[in-house]
Amino acid sequence: MNRKLGYWALLALVIGNMVGSGIYVLPAQLAPLGWNQFAGWGITVIGALALAQVFSALGARLPLAGGPYAFATAAFGPLAGFTTAWAYWVMSWVGNAAVAVAVVSALALIFPAIGSTQGVPAVLAVACVWVVTLVNIRGVRAAGRLQEVTVVLKLLPLLALIAIALWLWLTGGKRAPNPQVPFTGDKVAIAAGLTFWGFLGLEAATVPADKVENAARNIPRATMIGVALTGLIYIGISGAFALFMPIADAAASPAPIASFLGRYLGSDVAMVVALFAAISAFGTLNGWVLVQAEMPWAMAKGGVFPQWFAVEGRHGTPVRSHLVSSGLLTAITLMNYSKGLTELFAFIASVSLAAGLVAYLFAALSALRLMRDQALTVIAALIAVAFFVWAEYGLGLEAMVYAGLLIVAGLPVYWLVNSARSSG
Repeated sequence: MNRKLGYWALLALVIGNMVGSGIYVLPAQLAPLGWNQFAGWGITVIGALALAQVFSALGARLPLAGGPYAFATAAFGPLAGFTTAWAYWVMSWVGNAAVAVAVVSALALIFPAIGSTQGVPAVLAVACVWVVTLVNIRGVRAAGRLQEVTVVLKLLPLLALIAIALWLWLTGGKRAPNPQVPFTGDKVAIAAGLTFWGFLGLEAATVPADKVENAARNIPRATMIGVALTGLIYIGISGAFALFMPIADAAASPAPIASFLGRYLGSDVAMVVALFAAISAFGTLNGWVLVQAEMPWAMAKGGVFPQWFAVEGRHGTPVRSHLVSSGLLTAITLMNYSKGLTELFAFIASVSLAAGLVAYLFAALSALRLMRDQALTVIAALIAVAFFVWAEYGLGLEAMVYAGLLIVAGLPVYWLVNSARSSG
């Protein structure tokens, strides 16, 4: 990079990485929870802000490339760094399957046969994955151009939805029936687990920390403000659905944002919004496919992963890492081909979250060790740890077991690589 990243570029990076496919699909998942979802959002926003404070402090003190990986290594050594990086990698390629499903969910509103034909959503999701994988293999510049085209589009339908809801509220528009859903701790926990999906990527400003202009000042500002603004958008959207769209309609829609706007602006608008949502999710998939390949490449360069992954292609990209990562997410998608669009998204997102929370947990623990002189950061880290325990519980046993097995599967790789280095 000839120039370093300034504040506005960082803020766009943080918001852009968080606002992706999740919010276009989550209203359908949250609708059956009724008003419990707002307690879940509240807990999640507090947890996300606490984690943002953790990453802000660590990024300012240790402006090292790699974000969570670098922090865990500095605090606890290479094994912790590897576990954090591996969990983050698992979160990336498993989560990318959910992002690809979100692309197909939006397209299903335009072409209903997609959602009603068993197996087709999974196959199309896999096709999307390999298209962006090939784009990324062609080079970072090509992937960057694709990202630039899609980044602005993702916010337009969301802001339009909030504006319509405000207009309906101010003009006394017809309200949806009051959700008759009991308020329980279990439902709030489920909501907290699901809603954190929308905040994955809040650490984005810390990953390229060595390339940030005035990192000590800009990383904390971009991270905290980005998380706060994103939280306001998410809560505004959930409020719009709770007030002006019946639970049954929201839960049954494969693309709830498009369905909401179509309800008030006409079906033709719904088709346009569905296309915007598909483009938005496709752009998010492009960015996260880049991330999923960079992590094993970085681990290999750091000596804690097989050197086979460090080999670059003729375009200077980690081709082998791309192929393996996309191959793994293809497998997890096709293994669950029998699930419907909404069910498939919920399952894959839950497994991805369960793995990602481990990486975030290590970041919070790293702050407790490295930032003991900053009381605010210590308090934020303790809040973040408590939130992670709560969120894991909300995700359920199945997601935790899948994520746990995927993370434990990485330990033999670390031991083999470490043993080879020691004997060498």
